Amino acid sequence: MNQLDQLKAHTIVVADTGNFKQMAQFAPRDATTNPSLILKAVQQPDYAPLLTDTVAAHRSAALDEIVDQVLVRFGLEILKVVPGRVSTEVDARLSFDTAATVARARCLMALYEAAGIGRDRVLIKIASTWEGIQAAAELEREGIHCNLTLLFSFAQAVACGDAKVQLISPFVGRIYDWYKKQAGAQWDEAAMAGANDPGVKSVASIYNFYKKHGIATEVMGASFRNVGQIVALAGCDLLTISPDLLAQLQASEAPLAAALSAQVAQAMNIPALSLDEKAFRWAMNEDAMATEKLAEGIRLFAVDAGKLDKLITESK
Repeated sequence: MNQLDQLKAHTIVVADTGNFKQMAQFAPRDATTNPSLILKAVQQPDYAPLLTDTVAAHRSAALDEIVDQVLVRFGLEILKVVPGRVSTEVDARLSFDTAATVARARCLMALYEAAGIGRDRVLIKIASTWEGIQAAAELEREGIHCNLTLLFSFAQAVACGDAKVQLISPFVGRIYDWYKKQAGAQWDEAAMAGANDPGVKSVASIYNFYKKHGIATEVMGASFRNVGQIVALAGCDLLTISPDLLAQLQASEAPLAAALSAQVAQAMNIPALSLDEKAFRWAMNEDAMATEKLAEGIRLFAVDAGKLDKLITESK
C-alpha cells in the first residue's frame, strides 16, 4: 500500500484545502478551510463563478452575510466530495470577542441547516484565544461543534479540553518554523526531524495528555511542512494535510507505522491539569512561541478576510 493508505489505517485523513475539485483523488474523510484557502480558491478560474454567483444572489445583504454565504457555499460543495465533516472558519477579526464569535457561528450553522446539512457534518473553526475557547464552550452546549484552530501551546489544549470542544487543530509546521528561525545557523535539520521536531513533540504531548485523562476532544495535527512530520504523528486522531503532501504520501510506498497510541498514553505518568483564565494567560505569556504565532496567525487570517471582503464588494 502507498503511505496515504497506510496512514488511513491509523488516522483519519482530512484535506486541508478549499479546492474541492482536487479533493476526491485523495478520498479524505473530512476537509478543513480557512480564509486564506478560500481567498486562494476564489481567485482561480474554476472557482471564480462560485463567488460571483453567490454575491449576485445576495447582493442586497450586508457584507458579513455575503461572506458567510460564500464560505458556506464552498462548504456545501466540499460536503458533496467528503463523507464526513467540513470546517468553516469564523472571521479572525472576532478572535477577542466571545459574543460576536458565538453570533457568527450561529449564523454559519443556520445557513448549513437551511441547506439541509446536519450539525454532525459541520465544525465551526475558531481561533484558540481565551475568548474563542469560551465561545466554543457555549456553542458546544448548544450542539454546535467547534474546531479550535491556531493552537500552538499545551495551555491552549488544556483550556480546550476543559471547554469540552469537539476538536483542536495544533499547528505543527508553524511551531517548527518558529524554532528553526530562532536557532538560525545552529539549526540541525536531521537532529530535529521526526519525533524530535518541536511541532511533532507539541502535538504528541497534547495527544498523550488527552488520552491519559479521558478527554474526548479530538486532536487533529495541522500545518505540515513535510511528510516526515506527518509520519511521526501517525496514530493521531486526525491529520489535516495539504494536497501537495497528500500527493507525496500517495506516491510513496515506504513503510508507515503508528507513532502514537492511546493505550501507550494511558500507561504514562502525566499529571492532570486545569486552567482558569488567569493561569491560561500567564502560561501563554510564558510561551513566546505560542504568543507570537497565535498573534501572527490571527493577523494573517484577518488580512485575507479583508481581501475577501474587497473581492466581494467589487463583485456587487
